Amino acid sequence: MLIADIAHRAKVSPATVSRVINQPHLVAPDRLARVQAVMAAVSYVPTPLHRRRGPKSRLAVPKKIAVWFVGAKKTSSLHWFQDQLLQVQPSNERQRIELSVLFSDTPDDLPRVLAERQVDGVIIQGMEPSASCMQKLGTLPHVWFMTRRTPTYDGDYVEPDNDLNGRIAADFLHGHGHKTLAVISTDPAYSAVAWRVKSFGERAKELGLTVHTILGKSRPGTSFLEIAPLHEESDTLVRRMMQATPRPTGLYMPVDHFCGSLFRSMRQAGLKSERDFQAVLGNYNPVIYHNLDHHPAVLDINLPTLVRKVVDHVLWRIENPTTIGRVGINVAPTLVTMTPSKQLIA
Repeated sequence: MLIADIAHRAKVSPATVSRVINQPHLVAPDRLARVQAVMAAVSYVPTPLHRRRGPKSRLAVPKKIAVWFVGAKKTSSLHWFQDQLLQVQPSNERQRIELSVLFSDTPDDLPRVLAERQVDGVIIQGMEPSASCMQKLGTLPHVWFMTRRTPTYDGDYVEPDNDLNGRIAADFLHGHGHKTLAVISTDPAYSAVAWRVKSFGERAKELGLTVHTILGKSRPGTSFLEIAPLHEESDTLVRRMMQATPRPTGLYMPVDHFCGSLFRSMRQAGLKSERDFQAVLGNYNPVIYHNLDHHPAVLDINLPTLVRKVVDHVLWRIENPTTIGRVGINVAPTLVTMTPSKQLIA
């Protein structure tokens, strides 16, 4: 039986079947189980590599890369990251990689895999590792991914351009004629929120606009954003917005995880989109976005590009371990708006 036949029966792509055969650790558990079940049902046994026909691969030995979630337990809420990694390929098509995912409950815990140098390089995500952890990590090539790094972190990084995110949002609302703006968010201690809030406020003032900063409770030490914030907090934020003088009509939410709750509170307060306010979001999560009661403008941080760049960069750092200096890569967001036919366009 051909791989294409197995893929059809398992309802996956032929590439996924090939990955099950050659790199099963990279396949999502449900897909792995489906493909293996079909292979078992038809008694399919892959031909050993040394007996396969055709020219033998000249590709290099795979580079082993770990993605280390610092201050996080293994949870289904992180599947988005694993899904992106499974789809990404380094820019150099002749480069092969093996990806693994590691978790540590606190910033003080260094996974044994890293301490024993069982990988060639590591992508760090989540909270910033403690100084002792970084010391133990030593010269193992590593790249910080996304946000939460402190100003003193001196390693390479790949992250969204948070400053540009806030500035584009202010320009967008100014371009639509709003004179009084508000930036509203929960989790003000989250670094992406703090950077975007600051940038938005500075740009709004440059444009001669009035801007109100309406933030929720700080949660220092929280490793990841709350997926479902308390609705009472959204009620409080909306009340504060309505009490602002003059009341803002242009709204910026630097992150989107709380927007469903916030828009529900606005609706309950008698506020209607496009009549009483116009919003722009600083992040685009399709699952969240398409479940909102309306579809505001949004700044897509371009997660697939970010993932591709961090994988490419850790490969570069592995191949150039003695290169001196810090390399920082920022990925610009893309402003997208909703047409009447509900299609996102740039």
